Amino acid sequence: MSRALEDVLFGDLNPKAQAVTRAVSVTVAAALLVLAAGIVYRFHAAGQLDGRLWELFAWKTTWAFLAKGLLGTLASAAVAAVIALVLGLALLAGRLSRLRLVRWPAIAVIEFLRGVPTLLLIYVCFLVLPSVGIKLSAYWMLTLPVGLSTAAVVAEMYRAGVLAVPRGQTDAARALGLNEARVFAHVVFPQALRYIVPALVAQLVIVVKDTTFGYVVTYGELMQNARVLIANYRSLVPVYLAVAVLYCLVNYAISRASRRLGRPMH
Repeated sequence: MSRALEDVLFGDLNPKAQAVTRAVSVTVAAALLVLAAGIVYRFHAAGQLDGRLWELFAWKTTWAFLAKGLLGTLASAAVAAVIALVLGLALLAGRLSRLRLVRWPAIAVIEFLRGVPTLLLIYVCFLVLPSVGIKLSAYWMLTLPVGLSTAAVVAEMYRAGVLAVPRGQTDAARALGLNEARVFAHVVFPQALRYIVPALVAQLVIVVKDTTFGYVVTYGELMQNARVLIANYRSLVPVYLAVAVLYCLVNYAISRASRRLGRPMH
């Protein structure tokens, strides 16, 4: 890359470019404010901002019900994450195997799970498995598909981390007499994991979001409990706003953890 092109792509903006950037930023911010004001007005015109629709948030039972749903969401997301991390490692081992009979099936499983929507896997657990005599609880009909779907993504993250480890590290470990399994377990994978920890933690945000499919199997997660409140009190916008704030808080905490784990170690 020439120096001139590098300056254009990565250099500081000149005064004219800075002025254009500020103008665009102000214009976009103003447009977003107008859009937000329009949304609030439409909610008000539809009566969704009336005080009577917000009264339920003054009751402890409402927050207890939402908290129960949040715990259901976190319980499902946590176990799905464990399934994804463990199965993803197994799929990685298969994909890196020198045996074609192991490598190609692992690749096929990864590509299949990456290509099939999580919702379709949930429908398989909900509708197909019971027809062949396999009955799962609502918890597992949600958690297992989310974990399987995420495992394929995690396996690819693992592989990216392994490929990022300098080859000299592997060669040095082999020169010390370590076999392939010990080279991977003690040298390659710990370094690869360090590279991808922020991405893995960020993937938890997607896992948390995927638990909103719990409505399909009537699992008592946060969105399902929100729907129950809306059905009983007709408080559509207030309940969804409260639930959105709860999801934002959870995902913000995960993002913060990701940034901390991503800091270089000294």
